[in-house]
This record gives sequence, structure tokens and C-alpha cells, in this order.
Amino acid sequence: MLVVSRFRIVFTVAICLLGLLFAMPSLVDQKTFDRLPAFLQHTVNLGLELRGGSHIQLEVDIKTVAKEHQESIVDETRKQLRKNNIKYSRISVQVTEKGSSILIVLNDANNVSDVTKILSKIEPELEITSNATTITAVLSEAFFEKFAKRIVEESIEVIRHRIDESGTKEPTILRQGSDRITVQLPGVDNPDEIKKLLGKTAILTFHGVDEDMQSIKVEDDARVHLPTKPGVMYLPEDKGDGTKIYVPIKKQISLTGKSLVDAQMGIDQQTGLPCVNIKFDSMEGTRKIAELSKKYLNKQFAMVLDGVVLCAPVFRAVLTDGSAQISGHFTMEEATELALLLRAGSLPAPLNVVEERSVGPSLGADSIADGKNATIFAFILVSLFMILSYGLFGFFSVISLSCNIMLLFACLTLLGATLTLPGIAGIALTIGMAVDSNVLIYERIREEVRAGIRATIAITKGYKMAMMTILDSNLTTLVGSIVLYEFGSGPIKGFAVTLALGTVISLFTTFSLTKSIIALWMKRNKHREVVI
Repeated sequence: MLVVSRFRIVFTVAICLLGLLFAMPSLVDQKTFDRLPAFLQHTVNLGLELRGGSHIQLEVDIKTVAKEHQESIVDETRKQLRKNNIKYSRISVQVTEKGSSILIVLNDANNVSDVTKILSKIEPELEITSNATTITAVLSEAFFEKFAKRIVEESIEVIRHRIDESGTKEPTILRQGSDRITVQLPGVDNPDEIKKLLGKTAILTFHGVDEDMQSIKVEDDARVHLPTKPGVMYLPEDKGDGTKIYVPIKKQISLTGKSLVDAQMGIDQQTGLPCVNIKFDSMEGTRKIAELSKKYLNKQFAMVLDGVVLCAPVFRAVLTDGSAQISGHFTMEEATELALLLRAGSLPAPLNVVEERSVGPSLGADSIADGKNATIFAFILVSLFMILSYGLFGFFSVISLSCNIMLLFACLTLLGATLTLPGIAGIALTIGMAVDSNVLIYERIREEVRAGIRATIAITKGYKMAMMTILDSNLTTLVGSIVLYEFGSGPIKGFAVTLALGTVISLFTTFSLTKSIIALWMKRNKHREVVI
């Protein structure tokens, strides 16, 4: 006779009750939901195609970052050539349709081997060729692939931080191909602000201002001739009244925004205008800003964001506490946005929007209704099949199936998973697969009964003999769903999640819930004939 321990029965009932408790918030109306305790106010997150929202695909400009990396190599090479007294007529980064490369033209061909060693020491991943006095160096394919992967991963992290800071909930941010990132924002009808937020690289740097050159004022974007000087560049500062002042700043970066630990919008006590209060880390950042404020005491020091001078204040005192203020002609919104960008960090590469589309909430509502109808229809058909095929035991399977769906929604809620349209397809598939195990067990029991074995013994044997087959089939399904999740993206991941959860839960309901129900029924009906 089939025997199930009391502990297993209590454990199974407890799991089902907990499942009902955590699945319930997704099934009640908003008024009832608001009255639930805080720990239960969580529902299944709806994906873009169900809730409506915005879909944006971004392209990471890897070539620009690679060119900047090569330019840094050129700067270091130039220093080393001067240090070793090696004469050259040209050293620069050449940009073609195929990519960028470093070009060095030497005055003496005898120096080629020395320069090759210098380049290899600066960047071991360079592929270097030479012809007479001309040296060409390009980044290796393997390095470029690793470099591109790192840049895209860093970009994803910064995008995630920026979107989280903006208050957008349940965003989906995925890598697409080698250099693209897909961003899905459920519930965001107008993506313009998000695009504006994501499009800024937000690279904050600090530079000294050259005292030997004068700032130049320009009105209404008038053309102006900017003087040149090695190691100095003119960058614009918007004064907010239609005029710009081009400030001569030193190219050498004294400090970067990577040392920032906090940035908050505030009000300048002297002018009453919005500003951004920044805080550097307690180690390197605080030490550097103290040294710089001492070095540039009573001198101008420029803060530059994405090639534009935010402000060029004069240090009036040495900053020893790691705090500083960015003041300018900001509105409240601009100051808040700048603080958000600085908190989230700078993008390692520019981003270009290559695809954008919006999904209306009405389309999402239609998808939810269609998915709900398909799931209900599948449940009814499967239930009818089980009851007509296996009678009372089929009804036990229907009870188990109901708990299966309830536990699946509870797991989706607790894991914070996002339910997509393919995810609903996964639920419908799970409904069919959930009773598959019961079909195998019941058919095995029928075979034992046909062989003349008493029904009570046949049930015990049916569960025992079918167990390995059921475990094998479910294990292969689970492996398939893991592969889909690992190598798939977007909706495919949603399908994989529901399929994997459904597979695990169906094993629980088959070997714990349904088995417990049958064991309890058999205990109360010892002398009753069992018909399957």
C-alpha cells in the first residue's frame, strides 16, 4: 500500500498554502491589493509587450573608444621618443573605413627596432609592421574583441545605474550582438527623457586653466579664431544668456569623476542658483582635490563635462574634506539631471540610438487577455482529458495542476521575474507537461493491474517504476530551459524561466502533492475497489 509520512503531508500542505499566499496579490484588484500587508504587496512584473512601454536599441561606439585608446598610446610613445632622443617627422592615429591605426614616420631607419620595442612595452597587444622608416601598429583582433566586450559590459552597468536612479522600475537591459544594447522600459510612454539621459557620456574631468592665454567671449554662435598652443585647448562655457566663453584649459587631466562617491543637487548660498554638490572618496579623491586646490589656490580650475566647461571657479581655500561645488547657469532640472549622471558614473563610450518603438497599453491589455484565455482554455482541455481518461485519479491530477499554476505565479513573484508573452506560452506548455508525469504513472499502474497485481500494490509499484523515467524526461527539459536562458535574450529568457520553474514545480506536485492525495484517499478507502 502507498504510504506517505505525516511530515511530507504537512510540508506539502504548508508549501501550497504559502504559494497561495504569495500568488494572491497578482490575482486581486487594486483596492484589495492596497489593503494587503507590506510583505505581500508584490506582484508578477509584466514585460514590455504586456504592460506597454518603450523599446530602445543602442549601438556602442567602440571605434571611437579604440581610437582614444590609440591616441593615449601615441601620447605615451611621443614622450618615450623624446626621452630616448629618437627623431621623427610624424606620429598620429590614422582613421580609415576599416578602422584606426598608429602611424609613425622616423627620420632614421636604424631606430625602427627601438621604436617597435617601445610600442610593444606600452601596449603588448599591438600588431606592428614596418617599411623603411614607416611603422604601422594596429590593435590585435583578440584584444579588440575583449576590449569591445568590456566596454559593452561597462556601458550596461552605467545604463542600469542611470535608469535605476531615474526611478524607472523593472527595466530590461540586454546585450545584443557584439556592440548593441537593448533597453526595454515597461510603463514608460515617452522615452525622450530616457534617451537624453542615456545619450550623455557624462565624462567629468578637472583641468588647470592656462594663465598665459585669455578667455574669448563669443555671442550668438559667431565665428571666432581660437589661438593654438601645445598642451592647451579651448573649450566652451555656456553663460546662459546666449553667449559662450571659450576657456583655455590644459589638456592634461588633473582628476576624473571616477573618484566621486556622491553628487546631489543643491542651492548656491552666494547666488541662490541651483548647483551640484559633489563628494570625493575618502582616499585618493580627497587627497588629489586637496593637492590641486593648494596648487591652484587663487587660480582658475575648470570642471569639464563631455567637452563643455561647466564652470571655471577660482580656488579660494584648500579643500581638505573632499567636498566641492559645481556652479553654473543651471535650472533645477539640469542640476538634478547632472547630479544623477555623476552618481551613476560616466559611459565608457558614446551611444547611438539605432531603433526605437513604443508599445501602447491597449496592445498590452489585448496580449494579457489573449494569454489568459489561452491558459484557461489549455487548463480546461487538459482537465477534461485527465478526468475522462482516469476518473477520480484524473481529478486528483487536476487539483495538483491547479496548485502547480499557483506555485508558479508565487515563484515568479518572489523571484521578481518579468512575465513576457513567450512566458505565458511557457505557462501554457507547463500545464500540458505538469500532467505528463501523472499520465506515465497511471499508465504504469494500469499495466500492473492488467498483469493481475492487486490495485493497492500496483499503485505503489507504479510510482516506484515510473520515477526514473519521469526524472530523466524532466531533467532534459530543465537542461534545455537553462540553455535557452543562458544563450537567449529578451522574450526567450522569459520563456525559459517559466518553463524551468514549471518543470521543477511539476516534479514537486507529482511526487509530493498528488502522491499524498492518493495515499490519504487509499487510507480512507481500504476496502473500496480502485479503478483507474
